[in-house]
Amino acid sequence: MTVEQIIVLLNNLAPESSALDWDNVGLLVGDKDWEVDKVYIALDATEEIIDDAITQGAQMIVTHHPMIFTSVNRVTEDHYVGRRILKLIEHHIAVYAMHTNFDIHGMTDLAQKALGIQQSVVLDVCETDEEGTEYGIGCVGVIPDMMTLEQFALYVRNAFHLTHVKVFGDPEAEIRMVAIAPGSGKSDINIAVRKAADVLVTGDVDHHSGIDAVAKGLNIVDAGHYGVEHIFIEYIANYLKGNTGTLEIVSAQKKEPFWLV
Repeated sequence: MTVEQIIVLLNNLAPESSALDWDNVGLLVGDKDWEVDKVYIALDATEEIIDDAITQGAQMIVTHHPMIFTSVNRVTEDHYVGRRILKLIEHHIAVYAMHTNFDIHGMTDLAQKALGIQQSVVLDVCETDEEGTEYGIGCVGVIPDMMTLEQFALYVRNAFHLTHVKVFGDPEAEIRMVAIAPGSGKSDINIAVRKAADVLVTGDVDHHSGIDAVAKGLNIVDAGHYGVEHIFIEYIANYLKGNTGTLEIVSAQKKEPFWLV
């Protein structure tokens, strides 16, 4: 297959046109006409991931987060982004990112299913189609059974196969209405409050945002940016396997980008 043929498949799932204005999705490195036999799926195109893709013999890397977010004014070995670009081009490896477009058309559904959230509505509405259907990032709905916050935190940890989560709130607080915003969702705290959520599951919640959320009546389970979004890797791998014939898929090993002492 060519890079372009794979992009068509990925666009059928999550159109690039759905990405938010500030985002940088699509083909970031490479040529649409390059031939691809093996695709490497990862959350980020780090140097470690690129080196592994080279070792594995992949010709294309598909990531959730864009490797290039802002303008690059030089491509040299002494800059971490330039170094990655040079290595990718040297080894003829294309990089394609599907970020907020996949958040809207994929990630939320995956996270919702992982937690068993029912009767959900969109948390942060980004677009509405001609039929009035709302699309956006995250959702809010109910879980089948009431839990304490402590029980729910353990439930989230196990659902996403994590070693830990960070919690703001009273361990005995009752949880039934759940909001989830995969990735970095502290900007959705006030939306979750307005939609009467008991708890928001997301990542990257700082000290002040967490304690302020609790003061507003919203508990927080911070499962980490990577912790909530690593589900992208397995899903895209299975999607490409199911929609191509001979394409070989390699998935990055699950690994938090930090470690705790």
